[in-house]
Amino acid sequence: MDIARRGFLRGRFRQVAAQARPPWALAEAAFIAQCSRCDACVTACPTRVLRVGDGGYPTVDFSRGECTFCGDCAVACKTGAIRRDAGTPAWAMRAHLGDACVARKGVECRICGENCETGAIRFRPVLGGISRPEMNADACTGCGACVAPCPVGAIAVSNPMESQR
Repeated sequence: MDIARRGFLRGRFRQVAAQARPPWALAEAAFIAQCSRCDACVTACPTRVLRVGDGGYPTVDFSRGECTFCGDCAVACKTGAIRRDAGTPAWAMRAHLGDACVARKGVECRICGENCETGAIRFRPVLGGISRPEMNADACTGCGACVAPCPVGAIAVSNPMESQR
């Protein structure tokens, strides 16, 4: 269990949820050690999905838009906490459709699929019913383009490895 240092000093013990870091960020411990909290990556992000999170460290907020993987955050990072190396994937995050999805409840909605440029969210026709969304995790880049447009907030982007812990 990770305990927030501030909470520990105040006697409040709680589980700390992992925050989504910018693309190409180092592993969490190394990222925290190297990030100077200068906000250069936040300022450089053209889609404004990066914001200042807990402790002043940058985090990704897909409610603001999507990550285009332009690399401006990595270029702006002078400490090396964000490193865009050739052949290295931006992150392992993937979108997940939740139970609140109205299309899964029989209401016509395809907004997430319309916003997914990679075609990771497709709709399978159902005989005599509404098409149902299906997620292809291999095609998903974790860009978050499907998150903000969802009218019921049924989509989350997270690292599948962290949800298994």
